[in-house]
Amino acid sequence: MYDLLVKNGIIIDGTGLPAYRADVGVSGGVIVEIGELNTSGNRVIDAEGLIVAPGFIDPHTHYDAQICWDTLVTPSSWHGVTSVVLGNCGVGIAPCHWDAREVAMRDLENVEAIPFEVLEKGITWDWESFPEFMDFAQRQKIGVNTAFLAPLSPFRHFVMGQESIERAADEREMCEIARLLGEAMDHGAFGFSSTILNQHMGFGGKPLACRNASRAELKAYANTLKKRNKGAIEIALTRQLGVLEEDQCDILDMLLDESGRPVTFIAMFDRDDISEAVRESLRRAKPMIEKGARPQTSPLPLTREMDMRNPFSFASFPSWKRVFENKSKEAQKLIYADPEFRKQFREDLKNPTGFADWERITLHHARSEELAPFVDLPVSEIAHAQGKDPVDAFLDIAVTDDLACEFTIQSFNTRIDRMAELLNDPSILIGLGDGGAHVDMLCDSGYPTYLLGTWVRERGVLSLEEGVRRLTSDPADLFGIRDRGRLRRGYAADITIFDAAEIGSSERPERRYDLPGGAKRMVMPSRGIKYTIVNGILAWKDGFEQSANNGVVLKS
Repeated sequence: MYDLLVKNGIIIDGTGLPAYRADVGVSGGVIVEIGELNTSGNRVIDAEGLIVAPGFIDPHTHYDAQICWDTLVTPSSWHGVTSVVLGNCGVGIAPCHWDAREVAMRDLENVEAIPFEVLEKGITWDWESFPEFMDFAQRQKIGVNTAFLAPLSPFRHFVMGQESIERAADEREMCEIARLLGEAMDHGAFGFSSTILNQHMGFGGKPLACRNASRAELKAYANTLKKRNKGAIEIALTRQLGVLEEDQCDILDMLLDESGRPVTFIAMFDRDDISEAVRESLRRAKPMIEKGARPQTSPLPLTREMDMRNPFSFASFPSWKRVFENKSKEAQKLIYADPEFRKQFREDLKNPTGFADWERITLHHARSEELAPFVDLPVSEIAHAQGKDPVDAFLDIAVTDDLACEFTIQSFNTRIDRMAELLNDPSILIGLGDGGAHVDMLCDSGYPTYLLGTWVRERGVLSLEEGVRRLTSDPADLFGIRDRGRLRRGYAADITIFDAAEIGSSERPERRYDLPGGAKRMVMPSRGIKYTIVNGILAWKDGFEQSANNGVVLKS
């Protein structure tokens, strides 16, 4: 008798091979048989007419803090995700000395737009070293499996202190950081992550610590993977989204050579404002792709909410550095009203790094009755109605509403033909859901159901078999997760069962006030996911979370 028997399902095994009809028998959290099974099970799921697939693996999340207060790792588990990779973009909360906790939290606040008050209330700090953090995650009994990348910023800060946000490491410091990264790898980390993105400003409005790492440092850290012949590197590499420049190609090439391992880099978003950016970037990256580089994109149109207290979307503009250095409301209001700040912002907009179109910024919410007629209008239209320059209109709204207003920004991945081209490129790693980050402005972690609903079923850009492969065995193979991502005998029983005619994401995210302290977050409900099964136990059933917390910390 099996612990779990899934009957009559349409098997898509994660390899890209054609679907077939079979039963799946699970015992001890492992797939023990696939075929026509006559044995009974302690629990039987009739999957007649449903797709039975491997659990989806999300390669790009920021759930490092959220696992402290949300063991079901929502909303990813709602969307068929059974394993998440944490620690991306060089930012995280381990290792961390007790007196540096504010630095780690401010880094997350500024880079990943997670409110500081939420982090302060929610992080338990039951660790200091990175192996201790991984052990904490195992004790938490999280509802999905967790794979850890070692984020470079906290490692540099752990060794160098405040100097890490000012300069490169010296030889002694570099050797110690490399030793700690090796210790993390030996404990099961799947590699390390870093960033060079301009908008990744950390504590005190200064560049995130890993942005100060020298080439010599990066070489030494990459060598920790080569010595062990395992793992991967994730790096936020493109200073302008979708635009890969020559010096960034040099960094990518060096990381590939010095690690001997795959490197996935972000962010390959399609931009209609720079029409050929992604095509040119992929042509430029071709020699590195042949060595094992994996450009990463999201299948979603990038739409986000933004408030003026933490305006992440403008962090790449030099003029906005003042806003991130001054976190009090009154100080920020004075900056927004300052004519010199506005002048500098207009100058920045002549060379935009990620935004240049006021038609794509809409006033989503305002408390002031004076602004009520302008809600749901783009800033360009508001500026025209008021006879103002768009910069003045935008910042006047913020000051008038005491910084309570919220805007919606529509930016990238909007051209269907170009996205079809991008998604059909076998070198592209599909991910960038950013689960756990930017929680009060967007929720892109529902991208697996969006991919299968929009790009597979509705637009026919990918076959169902290929769509599932890109969500399962593809990320598993990149990171070296050897016993997941496929439906095979002897593999872990991570299984997603869904209705191919129904699967998808809701049209809009929902607001919930369920973060520590009752803070707001945006969550994306799923459609068509009937069961999310983690190591043989239900984590999600037809719209309802289950009580099981059966995930494990995956080890490289």
